[in-house]
Amino acid sequence: MVDVNKYQSLLLARQKELDARLHEIEEELESHSSKDWEELAVEREEDEVLEGLGTSGQDELVKIKAALARIDEGEFGFCMTCGTEISPERLDVVPHTPFCRDCAAKHA
Repeated sequence: MVDVNKYQSLLLARQKELDARLHEIEEELESHSSKDWEELAVEREEDEVLEGLGTSGQDELVKIKAALARIDEGEFGFCMTCGTEISPERLDVVPHTPFCRDCAAKHA
């Protein structure tokens, strides 16, 4: 049986970390005020990287919230496709995963 409390703690900690990181990215994106064209071009390139990180972080937050909802519903740790228990080794690597190893390979 999966230790739900362990994974809930991991998910909540990661959620907090991502929230902080996303706020930092947002502040950085809003802070540009350069009037020099060369500096502005560099800032725009950096913005693209930050926006990519922000999008990735937002996607992970959605998955974390879904995992926390599965915990609340008593469905955490079981594959959403086949219903088998997800191995603790897999959950240690990807705690928000809704799929067992075999089903995840099919969804990739």
